[in-house]
Amino acid sequence: MIRLLGSCLTTGLMIAGAGLVGAPLACPAALDLQMHAVLLTSGNTADSPLGNGTALIVGASGLPVPPAGYVDAAETYYLAPRGFGGTTQAVVTPESLWPLTGVKNLTTDESFAQGGQILANAITQQIAGGQVDAANPVVVFGYSQGAVVETEAMKLLAEQGVPSDYVHFVMLGNPANPDGGILERFNVPIDGVSPTIPSFGLTFSGATPADLYATNIYTIEYDGFANFPRYPINFLADLNAFLGMGFSHGAYLGLTAEQIQDAIQLPAAADSLTDYYMIPAESLPLLAPLQFLPVIGKPLYDLLEPATSVLVNLGYGCITDAWCEVTDASAPTTFGLFPTNLDWAEVATALGNGVQQGIADALRDLQDPATYQPTSVLDTPALQGLLETAYRIVGGTVGNPTPTWGDMVQVGLSLLNNAVPGSISGVTIDSPPIDIFNALIANVSNDYATLLPIADTFNALLTTLPSVAISFIAQQAADGNLLGGIGEALAAATALLPLGIGFGIVAPVVEAVGLNVINLVNLFPGALEDLANLLPDIP
Repeated sequence: MIRLLGSCLTTGLMIAGAGLVGAPLACPAALDLQMHAVLLTSGNTADSPLGNGTALIVGASGLPVPPAGYVDAAETYYLAPRGFGGTTQAVVTPESLWPLTGVKNLTTDESFAQGGQILANAITQQIAGGQVDAANPVVVFGYSQGAVVETEAMKLLAEQGVPSDYVHFVMLGNPANPDGGILERFNVPIDGVSPTIPSFGLTFSGATPADLYATNIYTIEYDGFANFPRYPINFLADLNAFLGMGFSHGAYLGLTAEQIQDAIQLPAAADSLTDYYMIPAESLPLLAPLQFLPVIGKPLYDLLEPATSVLVNLGYGCITDAWCEVTDASAPTTFGLFPTNLDWAEVATALGNGVQQGIADALRDLQDPATYQPTSVLDTPALQGLLETAYRIVGGTVGNPTPTWGDMVQVGLSLLNNAVPGSISGVTIDSPPIDIFNALIANVSNDYATLLPIADTFNALLTTLPSVAISFIAQQAADGNLLGGIGEALAAATALLPLGIGFGIVAPVVEAVGLNVINLVNLFPGALEDLANLLPDIP
């Protein structure tokens, strides 16, 4: 259930959002656009205080309506520390992530576009109220898909000539990060057109502009949506990023104030209006499942982590971390074949040192009596960010700073039903037989609908991706780079094939099975809450 509460983050809690079609973007007459261009007209920068105006809070995939706890966490941990002292307002956007949000809902591209238009309208309405200026801009917060929605709104506002010092964006886990965002990493235009996967309704649409509006972007290291490897032929790095789509991408609202404050600001172009912050990972997602094993889990993790981190970091062109190669975080950066700036003697030394450190750490763990003490899986370090994210969202939503697991379940079911309408049945064992029968038929229908994205995934993997790869190789060959084109196509396939299988086949099946189990247990009123409350207290 925690994974259902973690936003786009994980694959459980997804949205509907059908019908949330925004009106065409209109620039209110009250906006005096004659006096402003989309150029910075004052000293307002990404470092400027956020002021005392209104902050518009956008949800994430699976959270079309940001819950109260989500809004509170956004303000407490990301806005207030940047000098925000105004009021917050949740903005309802589609936040659909097809097929995980239901096969009858918006495609991901449609969700991006409609969400951007809705948000742009909300921003211009705030400006039209006459209380917005450079010292008190409209602040906009978005997480995951919400950051892409912000990106779309940003472009619309620029087209309308909305002054750059009237809006300040804050983004978490941005899939459109210029260097690392998955929407830019694989944005290799063919004949001038960004690649798209029609059966998924997804276009690799490129990066968030760095020079339109003051923006702060936060990324957790190894977040597969926002910090994807530069060199995807490194399959270890890809696997680490895939697991980071859960462990890292779901943790932004669960970080401590110190972790956010200590984020590393990456270098960017002198004319960039955007500040980019990297939050170092607390653990390596690839090895995080080892931490779930009793007794032997920690020694195994500590044995493998030092050397494995080096191998994973090679996928970013680094040895020590996932950002050493970044010299301009504002520059759109697509994938490459192999890193060219590495000293392989240093790599060998780092691997040797990592092996030695791992052995020493594992031996120390085995000699520590605490290793043999029974512990809850909830104490696993890799889960702490996810757990704290859910804890803050639910606690703030129910008005209880120490929510029970029963609270977690109730809020989770409510959010899930909001995200995928009709997915949670209200039928119980005491309901009329016809209602129970209809609920059973609805479950079977939903399970059958799961076959559509599976078929679409096979179509994408067997036709669309090979077609794009051939076109890419042909384009590279025409430029005299046939071998490089073949290599880069293989590198992209190394990442995109398992990603497509995971999102288009595995995740929908897991989601369907999970919903069946929830509805089965729900036949017995209160059973889910009773089971949840058997779990230990949230750390």
